[in-house]
Amino acid sequence: MIRILEKHGLPDDATRQAVFTLHEGIFGKPAGEKVQERLNTAPDLLVLLAETTDGQLAGFKIGYRQDPDTYYSWLGGVLPEFRRQGIAALLMQHQHEWARQQGYLRIQTKTMNRWRSMLILNLQYGFDIIGTYMGNDGSVRIILQKMLKGKGE
Repeated sequence: MIRILEKHGLPDDATRQAVFTLHEGIFGKPAGEKVQERLNTAPDLLVLLAETTDGQLAGFKIGYRQDPDTYYSWLGGVLPEFRRQGIAALLMQHQHEWARQQGYLRIQTKTMNRWRSMLILNLQYGFDIIGTYMGNDGSVRIILQKMLKGKGE
């Protein structure tokens, strides 16, 4: 059983530490300055943490306001030992429902081919590929968008 913890706005020290620990466990490297800066400055920031019934953190998802109608699903992942249990989908669904309740009309995200499981999950949950671009490192970035239904639809 997984419980989703919501942290709104500027994260406290415990939430920051949880994100940094999860980031390193998922991506194999510490969170860089860009992550730390965005946690301090992103508007309408929402940090979601997936916690097991015995209190272990299994994954996270972070998003913020891109513009008044668009919520940007920025960063997230699930620790290797907790993958293939539906946790990423649970985090995604929770974020989308929260964004819908806040009045956002769409969700955008970006990914790369090397994160194929995330690309597939996004497509399975209604995202469309709306563009690509070349990152500074020479790899192709895939831009995805999902329209959110309004309240009562």
